[in-house]
Amino acid sequence: MKKIFLFIIIYLFTSNINAENSDDIKRIIVGNKDAKINIIAYESLTCSHCADFHIKIYPKLKKDYIDTGIVKIEFRHFPLDLAALNASKFSQCKNDGRSEILNSLYLNQSKWVKGETVGEVNKNLKNFLKSQGFGLDFDKCTTDKNIENFVLNDRIEGVKKFKVNATPTIIINNKKFEKSLNYKNLKKSLEKLI
Repeated sequence: MKKIFLFIIIYLFTSNINAENSDDIKRIIVGNKDAKINIIAYESLTCSHCADFHIKIYPKLKKDYIDTGIVKIEFRHFPLDLAALNASKFSQCKNDGRSEILNSLYLNQSKWVKGETVGEVNKNLKNFLKSQGFGLDFDKCTTDKNIENFVLNDRIEGVKKFKVNATPTIIINNKKFEKSLNYKNLKKSLEKLI
């Protein structure tokens, strides 16, 4: 996996990422667009801590703050390896701004994040997505350069703007959440902003 991470770093700094048409890609956002509190979650789809966030923290956050209109959350991509990059591209491929594919990937991470090589993980990912009936062309989604640029630009922005260096990283109203990420700490921070 270290080789994969190194590849992404080299790719980020040597490729000419073109944002053309990536403005047409809808960001995955849940909640009231005019909410008082905006959370940005930088995540990698192969990150077990990110999956824990979606399983243990996000449902409470959604029930208590998002569904009530107080908070909106924007999911941003910060792929830590090539398998996460491909999964991120697939999560954006439907381009409807909805979180169903993203949530399914996190909630079922153990079903597809396995294998010794990126190729094996990709095969597991493809089989998992097919079994879930999302109805998208895996190869078309994972080779779409506009989506790839969109995903990689999220990562670049996270590093430059918020100094993101791990996942998940939570940003609340443009300030990095520095406490241990659990619901109790998150709730305390949100309550101070209401």
